[in-house]
Amino acid sequence: MSRVEKFLSEEEEQDIVQAILEAEKNTSGEIRVHIESHTRLDHFERAKEVFHLLKMDNTKDENGVLLYVAVNDRKFVIYGDRGIDKAVPQDFWNTTKDIIQEHFHQGNFKQGIIAGILNAGKELEAHFPWQHGDLNELSNEVSKG
Repeated sequence: MSRVEKFLSEEEEQDIVQAILEAEKNTSGEIRVHIESHTRLDHFERAKEVFHLLKMDNTKDENGVLLYVAVNDRKFVIYGDRGIDKAVPQDFWNTTKDIIQEHFHQGNFKQGIIAGILNAGKELEAHFPWQHGDLNELSNEVSKG
């Protein structure tokens, strides 16, 4: 079993999916989580690449957010689409990053991801509130590479 497979149990993945559903309930923003073992690329560049591979750049309001985790590298990136970058201050994701990092340093990976997702949902709600007719445009499942 790879480190990616060991990183989260099936039950923990389902808890993350539930957190995504909760976070997206009050925003038109879309949140995804992608986990892989390692990348030879710069982690931000790899997150950007995965964002496009998952077709997260096809949302109506350009408000997708990817939480990318490279398990073996012990790195993560929060990558937001253009619509978010246009609407928020440059340090917008720092609070979410700090929350995740605090949990990760303690070895609480599932809780770090969930806390990051829920915080991102609150942040997105302020700038991209849910409106009648908004659809869930992306899968909520954890993707793996």
